[in-house]
Amino acid sequence: MHRRRFIQSLSTLAGTGLLLPGCAVRSAKQIPGEIVGAAAAVGHLLRDGVLNDTPEHAGSTDVVIAGGGISGLSAARWLRKKGINNFVLFDLEKQVGGNAASGQNKICHYPWGAHYIPVPNNDLTEYLSFLQECNVITGYNAAGLPEYNEYHLCFAPEERLYINGVWQAGLVPHIGVPNEEQEQIKRFLEQMETFRYAKGTDGKDAFAIPVNNSSKDTQYVQLDQITMKAWLLQNGYTSNYLHWYCNYCTRDDFGTRYDEASAWAGIHYFAGRKGKAANAEHQDVITWPQGNAWLAQQLQKGYSENVKVNSLVTGVEETSTGVDVVYLDVPAKRLKKITARKCIIAAPQFVAQRLIKNNERQSMLHRHFSYSPWMVANITVKELAERQGEGLCWDNVLYDSESLGYVEATHQLLQQHVPDKVLTYYLPLTKSNAAAERKHALSLKHTDWTQLILHDLQRAHSNIQDAVQHIDVMLWGHAMIQPTVNFVHSTVRNDIGQPINNKVFFAHTDLAGISIFEEGFYQGIQAADAVIKSL
Repeated sequence: MHRRRFIQSLSTLAGTGLLLPGCAVRSAKQIPGEIVGAAAAVGHLLRDGVLNDTPEHAGSTDVVIAGGGISGLSAARWLRKKGINNFVLFDLEKQVGGNAASGQNKICHYPWGAHYIPVPNNDLTEYLSFLQECNVITGYNAAGLPEYNEYHLCFAPEERLYINGVWQAGLVPHIGVPNEEQEQIKRFLEQMETFRYAKGTDGKDAFAIPVNNSSKDTQYVQLDQITMKAWLLQNGYTSNYLHWYCNYCTRDDFGTRYDEASAWAGIHYFAGRKGKAANAEHQDVITWPQGNAWLAQQLQKGYSENVKVNSLVTGVEETSTGVDVVYLDVPAKRLKKITARKCIIAAPQFVAQRLIKNNERQSMLHRHFSYSPWMVANITVKELAERQGEGLCWDNVLYDSESLGYVEATHQLLQQHVPDKVLTYYLPLTKSNAAAERKHALSLKHTDWTQLILHDLQRAHSNIQDAVQHIDVMLWGHAMIQPTVNFVHSTVRNDIGQPINNKVFFAHTDLAGISIFEEGFYQGIQAADAVIKSL
């Protein structure tokens, strides 16, 4: 038995108990909680005209990093590793991390966004080195394979799917699936395995991480010109169960329906991961109760004095010697300006455009870049009633749901019994176009979201309304870039990501084409290296 499975089994054995009969069903209005994350204080300052003030001078530095998501933190870490310590990183939030945000209640930490990393590919040297720095990798075996910290690898059981009235182990549909459709699913997975190790005529992996390392062989690049759904149909895949699964996968990783995501991006979801380890497989995941906020904390070790949170960058202007960066010091309610030799804008391109106001970039952005909105909720529950089948897992998905289900944030805790749990519920808002979904989401109240969540989970947990103690909701208006048709393999990502006059540099996963941790990590390194060469 794997050590992590043994560790998890302790809590499973200790956690058995009988469910008590529920009280009267509560309405959504009676469930406490709120919509969190809105920076109301900043909104009030902007309303009161603070941005019209003349900024006060706040000193100078070599490099300013605008944005404290994974790309910005990775850039800062890399600068420091290369001996450049005279930099400042600004971020609007109280804590850095971007969409690797997290929260905490009396039970545990929990994620508000990205919540795991898959076992990394073995050619990602810098990434593996970082993971070894923070003891996620504890060493290497005689064959040169990394050994992962068992406490960070996801404990068993990892995932289940509620389908046809039963919880099945694993997310690929099989219970109640007709034989002919099971054969299609088997053929599809075999084809994805072939793609995993395919190489182009240029010798490169057909589907690599980072994306920009992928082959430019036409037979693979042309997959970016059709949708994942169209590719399935072209290849004789008609199973509704398989189509649901592929749509779930593209919505999960990209916040994009499979009839909008390019086939190249959809196949990359399955074929991009090739990691080998002494004690894990490429499909295994590494996770923490607070999700990727744990990694964000590791990335910022050693330079906390360089980080200024509660600071909104409002403008980046070139000067004869570098740049002036204007920012709003939210606690001080003051507009300030810092001079720098270089600036890395580690923010989505629609934010970067507001800072530099470049008409050519604005045109490219409007035509080619689309970002998906998400709703994430953290739900505190007492013991849940369960349908038959697989017991509670880390990842719990409902077939044919608009949501992606929920992750159990308490899954990785080492306590033998946790009576109350926190479930992190994910809902990419993909019914309509992104702009319409954003507008609609902002019009909904806490009770609306609560009712939606309860209705969705009711079929899998009959006592959900009685079991829920608290629900907090967070809206992500622009959670991640959407790899739609003709985006990943177009030139636009490279064009819009070019430095401006060797003074302003860019780093973000939207420049990579897909929003995964590795892309953010390497975007930061790439921008930092470019800055170092230009200093």
